[in-house]
Amino acid sequence: MECYDINEGDLAGYTPLAWAAHNGHGGVVKMLLGREEIIPDKPDSEGQTELFGAARSGHEGVVEMLLGRADVNPDKVDNHGWTQLLDAADEGNEAVVKRLLCQEEVDPDKPGCDGQTPLSCAAFSGHEEVVKLLLGRREVNPDEPDSDGRTPLWWAALGGSGNVVKVLLARKEVNPDKPDSNGNTPLSRAAQWGYEEVVKLLLEQEAVSPDKPNSAGRTPLSFAAEKGHSGVVKILLCREGVSHNRPDRVGQTPLMFADRHGHKSVTALLQRHRPVSRTAI
Repeated sequence: MECYDINEGDLAGYTPLAWAAHNGHGGVVKMLLGREEIIPDKPDSEGQTELFGAARSGHEGVVEMLLGRADVNPDKVDNHGWTQLLDAADEGNEAVVKRLLCQEEVDPDKPGCDGQTPLSCAAFSGHEEVVKLLLGRREVNPDEPDSDGRTPLWWAALGGSGNVVKVLLARKEVNPDKPDSNGNTPLSRAAQWGYEEVVKLLLEQEAVSPDKPNSAGRTPLSFAAEKGHSGVVKILLCREGVSHNRPDRVGQTPLMFADRHGHKSVTALLQRHRPVSRTAI
């Protein structure tokens, strides 16, 4: 039946090849790629091509078939500034990342529109093996900040992956206390979300200031107290230089945050540590 356009997309612009690639149907992909009239790199309404779907879903065989075509761009940018490598790294598709990195056209450190690199994406999602693959490339800056000053280590701390944090801290180029544009350090992010292992790893670094305030005057202890992370609070209170009652820019102390949110165990920890002024909020 020759009355159908093999490259016609649906309402979202997905072509038959795009659907087959996204779902990993290698036989169908091979059949469609064998058609003379096929367009293997046709973007959908989001600017994503067939390779995006295959890379994001981790279909290595389909990725291999598509990359075998000279008319497929392996480093194409979609409408949101993302590449196939960013997608694959974010999803932790190690085999696909490895295959894409073999392409000369692919920039392993190419950022998205927000400045986030493949390394940052993999670090946040805790994909240790992908992080190692990317760090193996000399073009990749292990301390590259995004448009808001957030480094791969910052993202790893936010994601709570101790293994990824260890890998990044092993790199001498990485500043373990580098703040984002709002002054939030990797330690403050880990403390805020209660990641005790990550907090301990960061505190082992001489360059890390355990009581460093952000632009609003909030310290790691302040964030941990607000969220009720008693384990992190205990760790921080044992550190020299940490003030248990340091106020932020509007005068709110860690105790005030803990008290306000009803975190009784944290309130007790702070009160026992040293007498604290409980000024009314």
